[in-house]
Amino acid sequence: MPTKSSFFRNLIIWRYKYVSEKNFVFVLSLIIGLLAGLISVFIKNITFAIEAVFEKSVILSKNSIYFILPMIGLFFVYLFVKYVSKKPSKHAIPSILYALSKRDGIIEKRKVYLPLITAPLTVGFGGSVGLLGPAILSASALSSNLGRLLHIDRKTRSLLIACAAAGAIASIFKSPIAAIIFAVEVFSLDLTFASLLPLLIASVSSVITSYFFMGDSVLFDFNVTDKFAIKDTLFYILLGVGTGTASIYFSKIHFGITTFFNRFKSARQKLIIGGLAIGVMLFFIPPLYGEGFGFINNLMLGNDIKALGTTPFDAYLDNIWIVIGLLFGITLFKAIAMSTTFAAGGTGGIIIPTLVMGSALGNVVAKIINNCGLGFHVSEANFTLIGMAGLIAGVLHAPLTAIFLIAEITGGYQLFVPLMITASMSFIINKNGLDHTIYTKELLEKGALLTQNKDKNVLTVMKLDSVIEQNFVLLHPDMTLGEMLKNGVSKSNRNLFPVTDLSQNFIGIILLDNIRSVMFDQSLYNSTTVETFMQKPPEIIYYEHDSMEEVMKKFQRTKAWNLPVIKDQKYYGFVSKSKLLTAYRHELINFTS
Repeated sequence: MPTKSSFFRNLIIWRYKYVSEKNFVFVLSLIIGLLAGLISVFIKNITFAIEAVFEKSVILSKNSIYFILPMIGLFFVYLFVKYVSKKPSKHAIPSILYALSKRDGIIEKRKVYLPLITAPLTVGFGGSVGLLGPAILSASALSSNLGRLLHIDRKTRSLLIACAAAGAIASIFKSPIAAIIFAVEVFSLDLTFASLLPLLIASVSSVITSYFFMGDSVLFDFNVTDKFAIKDTLFYILLGVGTGTASIYFSKIHFGITTFFNRFKSARQKLIIGGLAIGVMLFFIPPLYGEGFGFINNLMLGNDIKALGTTPFDAYLDNIWIVIGLLFGITLFKAIAMSTTFAAGGTGGIIIPTLVMGSALGNVVAKIINNCGLGFHVSEANFTLIGMAGLIAGVLHAPLTAIFLIAEITGGYQLFVPLMITASMSFIINKNGLDHTIYTKELLEKGALLTQNKDKNVLTVMKLDSVIEQNFVLLHPDMTLGEMLKNGVSKSNRNLFPVTDLSQNFIGIILLDNIRSVMFDQSLYNSTTVETFMQKPPEIIYYEHDSMEEVMKKFQRTKAWNLPVIKDQKYYGFVSKSKLLTAYRHELINFTS
């Protein structure tokens, strides 16, 4: 009976014989799109089933005990992490980006199933995060491991991971074009025909999968009826400024709350404090419960009272300014609730909370314009839509994704002009205020961030170990010239020698040129030592701290041909400029081919 390994080995041999690389990638992108669609359908249905149980329960429908649910969900996640996964969950997109830049596109197998369990528990019990990030992570991990199984090279594996991400987005939002653009903007993928077609195939196959299992139902049941009016241009610019400022607030709140919770060493402490905080927020602001798609739909339909739910301020909702204040409160507290959910140990994504916050802010701006008493009137539904695009553009630094996402999910292509105005303004403001996003801050600090800059990308994916050479003969400072020539120079084909003490602590270097004039003077063989000819290197490469970009800069500054490497404060080897440039050229070819 053939084993599983022999089956895949035979499949790989057959593929090499009869299927071209290009066609094989097309087939894989189709399969990955289908799998991403299935993962998205699964994670949505499980979460909706959990939420339906609570919605149908007479007891749990009361606001007075809403605060119980998030803590229960987080407690289940805590138990699962402690006894099953053993490792705390991390943000989905940053972990994928790190795998692309530093792990050759290899994502752990456990990340295929972990998000499918922890995310529904978090969101279904009221955690104020989204499901899109976990769906992308699960699909990407599946794609990565399928690529490893089929012996796919790193570059193609990265493309297939992008296909998985595009497929998950296309399935959840039924927006294949926005999904492709997301892969390009967020994953810094080169948009060539070779990458575009697999992304398109994956997105379409994922959308078809979603239609097959979910029907033609959409997340936002709304069609644009109010067209863009040129007289409203200034207001859309104002909305762009507002969403740009709010996106900076969104990111800073997230970093601030994360820093606060990092003070607590115990996961149990984080769970209790975070669970209570989320519960209190849900008691006063019910729309913060779960993802928040119902809130967005009600806002777009003009049903403000239903969108706000039952709050302690129900008696005052006939006053429009109270409604505006409550909606603005949702704008402020959605970021807090989302970040607290993450910090308390929950699993989820940031894209859908960003949409909720943007919809609330857009609606607030429209209501203020319509009720300020100056005779202006704008479409509240349109501002709700475009507010979402503005927040996405600012928070993710992905303006094109924001524009096409909102246009596709609502059929609002006629709002392209205001979408472009608001998204571009928001992106510019956030980009000038923050150099990084929630996704990229930690990666930027680690030197593990891929961008559209090919030179930096090449240096980011290069590994220092691949260019370190260790075939150097070690010398010690108290060795005589004769010993150095006998035990060092005669046994080495190098013109460079590292000098260390007996514990291999690096002291300096000796160049063959330094001793060439005296190496045949036998009178000096016993009277001079290595220390006499030793010199300091022009720079030192520190294994634990220096990125490849910094290594390249050190060679450029010193114009040296070889630089020593120190690891754990010990001599570890040398990096030569020739080997570094050869490795750089090889990686550059991989990026541009």
